[in-house]
Amino acid sequence: MKLSKFGYLSKHRMALLYGMALAFLLFLLKWLQWRFLIVDHSIEIYIGLIAFLFTLLGIWIARKLTKPRLKTVMVEKTVLIPADPGFKLNENELSRLNLSKRELEVLQLMAQGLSNEEIASRLFVSLSTVKTHGSRLFEKMEVRRRTQAVEKAKRLQIIP
Repeated sequence: MKLSKFGYLSKHRMALLYGMALAFLLFLLKWLQWRFLIVDHSIEIYIGLIAFLFTLLGIWIARKLTKPRLKTVMVEKTVLIPADPGFKLNENELSRLNLSKRELEVLQLMAQGLSNEEIASRLFVSLSTVKTHGSRLFEKMEVRRRTQAVEKAKRLQIIP
C-alpha cells in the first residue's frame, strides 16, 4: 500500500488539528494571563521602572561627583632632624636608674630604631648580649617595651 505525499497528513489530520488547536489555546491563555498581569499591576510596574531609572541616575551622578580630579602622589623622603643643641644629660636620673655605659649605648641605638641584630653588629657583641642588656634596661626603667623605654628616657632627658 503506497501513500501519496500528503497521505501521512490525511491519516493523522485529526491529531494535527487537535495539536494546533491546543497550541493556539495555550498561546491565547498565556497572552491573556500576561495582559491581565500588566493591566492589574500596571501602577506597580510603572513605579518599579521609575525607581530603577532613578537608581541608575543616582549611581551615574555619584560616580561623576566622587571621581577624583587630582591625582595624589605620595613622596617618601628622609628628613634628618638634628639633635637638640640644648640637650643636657640628666646625670641624677642616670645614676638613679643605675644604667651602665653599655646599656645607655643600647638604649640610644634603640631610640634610632635599630633591631637587636643591627645593635649587635654596631657594638661588636653577640645578639644574646644585646638581649641581656635590653632586658636589664627594661627592668631598671620599669618598662615592658622598647617604645616605652625610649619615651621614658627622652622624658627623663637620658637620651636626646
